Amino acid sequence: MQRFLFRALRTGALLCWLLLLLAHSSRAASPTILVLGDSLSAAYGMSLEQGWVALMEARLAPSHPQLAVVNASISGETSAGGLRRLPALLAEHRPDLVIIELGGNDGLRGFPLATLRGNLTNLVQLAQQAGARVVLVPIEIPPNYGARYTAGFRDTYREVARDTGSLLAPFILEQVALEPGLMQDDGIHPTAAAQATLLATILPTIEQALAGP
Repeated sequence: MQRFLFRALRTGALLCWLLLLLAHSSRAASPTILVLGDSLSAAYGMSLEQGWVALMEARLAPSHPQLAVVNASISGETSAGGLRRLPALLAEHRPDLVIIELGGNDGLRGFPLATLRGNLTNLVQLAQQAGARVVLVPIEIPPNYGARYTAGFRDTYREVARDTGSLLAPFILEQVALEPGLMQDDGIHPTAAAQATLLATILPTIEQALAGP
């Protein structure tokens, strides 16, 4: 009788382990990516299908056939606005990876750097506490805001990524910001033709995050 019970328990434990392994494999093969951004990720001035987020989904589909991408980006969004929305988004979508592309509107409005840093830190930590890996997409602002503010703004992203252990992507506009043909007339938003370059700039970091620790 004892031998039978031991064998049953051992078999049950093995089945539980196999089920957990299968669940983990299924999750890894079909990740959910949540993109929380502003107009740069909301495909401002074009259709959503032309934006870098849609291009990312198509690019990753062959290697992740069950991939789900949730683009929760809103034009004009600030880090504070994203922070208000993130808890509900995490609860609803349970993402494996959160891409945070926020702060540009904070900078353009001259918000205090301490506020930006606090909001970005809270955004990253909320996502991490929900079990998601995080890619932080840094933004840079024009030099007419003053050298001190501009440099501090840039450093904020590096410091938040370092302190939270999140992955820091390159500046998403670094290959297009000074190319008139790849920027819209406002000089702030990239054109549809620039979207593939935006994706190419940050895709290696996204793929690193998807690969896991």
